[in-house]
Amino acid sequence: MSSATETLCGQAFGAGQYHMMGIYLQRSWIVDGLMATVSVPLLVFASRIFKLLGQEEEIAEAAGSISLWFIPMLYQMVFQLTMQMYLQAQLKNFIVGWLSAFSFALHLLLSWILVYKLNWGVAGAMGSLNICCWIMVVGEFVFIFGGWCPNTWKGFSKAALYDLWPIIKLSMASGLMICLELWYTAILVLLAGYMKNATIAIDAFSICLNFNAWEFMICLGLFGAAIVRVANELGRGNAKALKFAIKTIMSESICIGMVFFILCLGCWHQISYLFTTDEQVAQVLSSLSDLLALSVLFNSFQAILTGVAIGAGFQSMVAIVNLGCYYIVGLPIGVVLGYVLNLQVTGLWIGLLSGVAFQIVILGFIVWRTDWDEQVEKASQRLNRWLINEENKEEHNNQIQSLSQA
Repeated sequence: MSSATETLCGQAFGAGQYHMMGIYLQRSWIVDGLMATVSVPLLVFASRIFKLLGQEEEIAEAAGSISLWFIPMLYQMVFQLTMQMYLQAQLKNFIVGWLSAFSFALHLLLSWILVYKLNWGVAGAMGSLNICCWIMVVGEFVFIFGGWCPNTWKGFSKAALYDLWPIIKLSMASGLMICLELWYTAILVLLAGYMKNATIAIDAFSICLNFNAWEFMICLGLFGAAIVRVANELGRGNAKALKFAIKTIMSESICIGMVFFILCLGCWHQISYLFTTDEQVAQVLSSLSDLLALSVLFNSFQAILTGVAIGAGFQSMVAIVNLGCYYIVGLPIGVVLGYVLNLQVTGLWIGLLSGVAFQIVILGFIVWRTDWDEQVEKASQRLNRWLINEENKEEHNNQIQSLSQA
């Protein structure tokens, strides 16, 4: 849902409506905070939910105990992600980078102490993660409230309570877009749990997903750049610069993807032993090398195309594309190949790739066919419609106060 913050703040920054960025940030806190509260029961009753879905008792209990640790992280993400988007939109990436580096270093130290020295196991690892994540939130609060964003943060305003519906719609579309993507891989892991030798299948599938996610972290940098550049140029009204930015970022991403594609094809068998000492798991991982290489290459296209769509405010369209590609194409193919044709984990991964491939083709067509001059005009109209002039903020505050008293 926080990607809505990046769309709105990025376009507002490009249009020079700096004071609106702080208002959009506060509105996002309200909307995302309410949604986080609604989601808490899913984490509280995660163990029972997994048992109802037929998961093994041991796996369900382990997942249930770990899920409780994500409750404080859920609220941490309400603030941390929205503030990160707010800062990135105004090109203040350095503070996010420094805080992330400090948090990562502290996490390593705390994990070593809590997990290995105090032998607290999973509880120690999750406790360390929670502490470090909240330190990032505190650091971002200090940076924003401390006067380092003087043009975009004018303090808390009652105007944040005004005109929430557009934020809700865009946030819900953003949340659905991301959830459909995350649930896709989660469901595939769940399906791997029903296979013969489920432990080996889940181990191999999870290792491949983790490696794919690590490589995707590199693409996430370009993903963020695509969002910011597209949103800024839309707000600024410069369609020509927007098109040039898309071509440049896409070229960089493809070059990076090719490097990892070749690495996976040539060295994945050796790399797999960095993740496991189990020979059976390593054999399954080796059999997935070609498919994993394709996944890594697809990341380069998927990240940029999705970033362009978010920067332009196409979240609802991407959500529909994700629904069709992942759940109507990818999942059925994975189930048929994995279970009916007995390809096991390989079949599931082919299904995953099929959904992503369809998504890339459709998003690529959408970006190619979009009239960016028309989108510039629409963005201008939208921003002006939601604009609250600084001199009128007090008037809005008085109106809201009168309504609350009535």
